[in-house]
Amino acid sequence: MSKQPKYRQVADALRREIDSGTYPPGSRLPSESELSARFEASRNTVRSGLGLLVSQGLVTSSQGLGYEVAKHEVFELNASRFENLSFPQDGDAYSTDVANAGRRPHQTFRVEIRPAPEDVAHRLKVEPGSRTVLRFCHRFVDDVPWSTQATHYPSWLVDEAPRLAEPGDIAEGTTRYLAAHGVEQVGYFDEIATRMPTPEEARMLEIGAGVPVLLWTRTGYSEERPIRSTVTTFRGDLNRMNYEIGSLAAREGNTQ
Repeated sequence: MSKQPKYRQVADALRREIDSGTYPPGSRLPSESELSARFEASRNTVRSGLGLLVSQGLVTSSQGLGYEVAKHEVFELNASRFENLSFPQDGDAYSTDVANAGRRPHQTFRVEIRPAPEDVAHRLKVEPGSRTVLRFCHRFVDDVPWSTQATHYPSWLVDEAPRLAEPGDIAEGTTRYLAAHGVEQVGYFDEIATRMPTPEEARMLEIGAGVPVLLWTRTGYSEERPIRSTVTTFRGDLNRMNYEIGSLAAREGNTQ
């Protein structure tokens, strides 16, 4: 006899069936009444077990539609190539990478003049509260919310590259646009962190209970000084990042 609470037994049994493919991504689970009969448990017990799976990001629930196995069509981003001008692009880096993966990109924009928050000011080496331009993107892959991206540019750079302050997309990408104006990004510093989403992030990215976000902060540098601070917030269940560093000949070659 298992010593686990009954609701955990329900959750564990369903989790095994999800992992084995009995219930594939996008499929509906049996109703609460059907599961109550199967497990000889009350509907409240079954509901608690299903709620545990929801909190773990394995199952989603909709009012009147029951429970569905979460879909995990993961997008893989090569972070070392992203915005690297030595690689050919058809548009900005995001659109190029998504299209090259055979997926469909879509994004919306807003542009604001904002005082620099303290963490942004520290990264850009400007005074806290000084004027910056914030370019905010809400990005989708195949119409599914993928990420938000908030990039702050210092005011001195906007004076040199005024399109940064204009609303809407910069078709060739801001990194390529700046390079064409003599401000080349020659290096970047990345910071990676995870946490649970804020209510606003959960709303914009349509994140279910129990799913964290991945925060990717990239500070870009010219030869002389920082030129931008970008925070990209990803859905933790639909994204994977990788980096390529050094020679990867052994990874590409055949092994004997």
